[in-house]
Amino acid sequence: MLGRFERNASGEATVEYGDGTMRVVKPGRFVRCAVTGAPIDLDALRYWSAVHQEAYASPEAVMQRLRERAVEG
Repeated sequence: MLGRFERNASGEATVEYGDGTMRVVKPGRFVRCAVTGAPIDLDALRYWSAVHQEAYASPEAVMQRLRERAVEG
């Protein structure tokens, strides 16, 4: 849930992703999906990688990224 200052922010946020948590470093309304580039409203963000510090728009985007990383080795 966004705090009162983050709710009034506009533009892209900078976020640090943890295991089951996230911390907004620079306030904004959204982050970008690392796979599709689609904007994801911070209130709707459900999928991310703490290891790779990436956000994902959907479970399908997560699976696509996992497949890409498996091919890379």
